[in-house]
Amino acid sequence: MIKPDSPPGQTLLPTRQHFTALDGLRGVAALLVVVFHFMEMVIGNYSHLLIGHGWLAVDFFFCLSGFVIGYAYDGRVGPMGFWAFLKVRLIRLHPLVVLGSVLGLLTLLFDPFRLGPLGYSAGQVGLMFLASVALVPYPVMHERGFCLFSLNSPAWSLFWEYVANIVYAVVLYRVSRRWLGVIAFVAAVVLCFVGFNAGNLWAGWNRDTFWTGAARISLSFSAGLLVYRSKWILRSRLGFTGLSVLLLLAFVMPYAKGGWIREAAVMILYFPLLVALGAGVTLSSRAEKLCNFAGNISYPLYMTHYAVIWSFGSYYESHKPDPAHTTLIVSSGVLITVGFAYLAMVLYDIPIRRYLQSKARRLVSS
Repeated sequence: MIKPDSPPGQTLLPTRQHFTALDGLRGVAALLVVVFHFMEMVIGNYSHLLIGHGWLAVDFFFCLSGFVIGYAYDGRVGPMGFWAFLKVRLIRLHPLVVLGSVLGLLTLLFDPFRLGPLGYSAGQVGLMFLASVALVPYPVMHERGFCLFSLNSPAWSLFWEYVANIVYAVVLYRVSRRWLGVIAFVAAVVLCFVGFNAGNLWAGWNRDTFWTGAARISLSFSAGLLVYRSKWILRSRLGFTGLSVLLLLAFVMPYAKGGWIREAAVMILYFPLLVALGAGVTLSSRAEKLCNFAGNISYPLYMTHYAVIWSFGSYYESHKPDPAHTTLIVSSGVLITVGFAYLAMVLYDIPIRRYLQSKARRLVSS
């Protein structure tokens, strides 16, 4: 997320500190998402996966986003205006939306491990690409579970992130802490209702479960914003390692009957607590450097890795490698995606954002 330099307007915290540990946790969550996505191509039954609840990382991202958006823009978004806010968020987020779409298109067209013909016309592929670039849901690929964004499946959470940002800039930045608490409570009730009916909360990424995504971000974003507005900053000496272990525990949580209750509890209680702990933790200088790197690479990693996942899925389906080879391929694939994400950040994302920010400033000054 963008960390503004001395933004105008009253702040809720006495100083404009940088929550470095939260950046680091975002990086850890992004890395675990990559591992989870590789492994789900091998073992489709999540109850058999060691990191079977890795999909909860998205809800942690949403909660973290609510906290950071509140920190960065409460008292600021009003004076700057809706369109200026939206422009800042687009510059921050959309370059990697475009890159992820391009990578997904290349994988779709040139995947060397795909079995059989593509099965889609040039016009259909073109619509998939345009929808992906514009972040408009277009669930048409049955072989990919009718995911909302056929070329880059993780973009479904970015779609809801955009929605949350718009709702924040129109409504949420105006509401009092008390009413924000009411909103978070209602969102929690709706989330529990969804979980009770479905039996789980792993949904929102495809056509049939579209509105579950709305329930997940409504709760998690408002909860994160409430943590910030309430100044729930818990001081501790857990360190980055301790916080990372606490985050991992949510992802390795076993499956059992009535599991939606525990999933809802993680979203409603555990992740806001973890954000509060991360905001107040004391870090060593070495841990700060690690957290800065992990935070910087987290979004590029999240938005660029799935093209490799699609190709790996095709390879696994066509070659059926043994467990030893699968472990080697997955380990190598994780390292490759991290390396590529770093290059995407340094060679593409940062330069593009600097150019767009510079152009925006020139337009304002003129």
